[in-house]
Amino acid sequence: MNPGTSITEVLEILTFRSGFNTTVVIGGTALLGLAAGVVGVFALLRKRSLLADAVSHATLPGIAIAFLTAGLLGMEPRSLPVLLLGAAISGLAGTGAIHLIVHHSRLREDAAIGIVLSVFFGLGIVLLSYIQSEAATGSAGLNAFIYGQAATMRTADVLLMGAIAAVSIALPAVLHKELALVCFNADFARVDGWPVARLDLVIVALIVLVTVAGLQAVGLLMVVALLIIPPAAARFWTERLWVLLVLSGFVGAASGYAGAAISAAFPNRPAGAVIVLTAGFFFAVSMFAAPRRGIAAALIRRARLRLRIVCDHVVEAMHDAGVDELARTDFADLIGNLGWSPRLVAPVRLVLAQQRLARPRPGGGLSLTEAGRARGRRVSRNHALWTRYLITHADIAPSHVDWSVDQVEHALSAELIARLEADLAANPAARPEPRAAKKASA
Repeated sequence: MNPGTSITEVLEILTFRSGFNTTVVIGGTALLGLAAGVVGVFALLRKRSLLADAVSHATLPGIAIAFLTAGLLGMEPRSLPVLLLGAAISGLAGTGAIHLIVHHSRLREDAAIGIVLSVFFGLGIVLLSYIQSEAATGSAGLNAFIYGQAATMRTADVLLMGAIAAVSIALPAVLHKELALVCFNADFARVDGWPVARLDLVIVALIVLVTVAGLQAVGLLMVVALLIIPPAAARFWTERLWVLLVLSGFVGAASGYAGAAISAAFPNRPAGAVIVLTAGFFFAVSMFAAPRRGIAAALIRRARLRLRIVCDHVVEAMHDAGVDELARTDFADLIGNLGWSPRLVAPVRLVLAQQRLARPRPGGGLSLTEAGRARGRRVSRNHALWTRYLITHADIAPSHVDWSVDQVEHALSAELIARLEADLAANPAARPEPRAAKKASA
């Protein structure tokens, strides 16, 4: 924290009591984040996220041309409405150029987006260079549209953000079913007679609208982050569209609010960059901590599956060997012989006891329960059935089936087991040996 900023001042910033200009900036960026989060959902689901990047870069020549045109017509060249109008026209032109390239050439959409993005942005840089060298009077500040300058936002800009946020929420609410159908199954929508092209145009128009509105706050290089990161972060938490819209809008608004507040509390930190970093923080948290799709949940599921497989192998090996009890050293040797790490001895013993497959014995050993013996018989049977299938139907040599069988034997469905048993009963001569017998013979 800045040495001159106290906790009281931070609380005042967060509660909109730190001054009119700071309140305007925080409110405007929060509304922008809300609009970008909602619109970004449809861009993400429709696979139009890179289109937002192209649109943002394509606005730069429009800003420069609007500045030059306004000067020639005797208007105020740096008028924000004029510059944003030029940005919107240029962004739509870039979108149209992508459409023409895709539909009238053999290039894919990603290549068309790359071409339009680089050419339009290069043209914008050239025009800005010309403006600064030949028409320098009144041209100061145009570069701010590249990186953003949230501190210059006024009340009218906040009202504009509010109107855009209202449109961004109202249109998806009115066209919820139609936009959802296009996003999830455009081919069916087209066959069913829905105007897919017009609905796509609505999505593109919303993308352009939010992109142009965000130029002043976060700049054309980073406005695309507000359209991509919030829906991507929200996607980790849900699979339902309306929940995704709510969460994405919340993440976008929270990113704008928190980022602008952090920028106000830490002077000389650009608000646009801080807002994007805040959105990135929300994405990182979501990617790691989401209960179903997060990295932590995936690691936990993987660890549980690994322990389940080891436990199955233990009770199967004890069943095949005709052993109901193991001392600690024998138990550790068994896990090692099965190819698992000795560090799994204690966790496997605990899991077997929790699942009532085995009872702990003094000294670190264990003895199988009736449920454990039944589980061992079932896993051994599944192993034999799947081995039989791979040998007779997949033409795999008997010496090459054990590894793949070990991965599948734990997940066979009851229906598949019944079919395999019927096949095994019809061919008793081909009945495979248990795994323990194979190892003994080897």
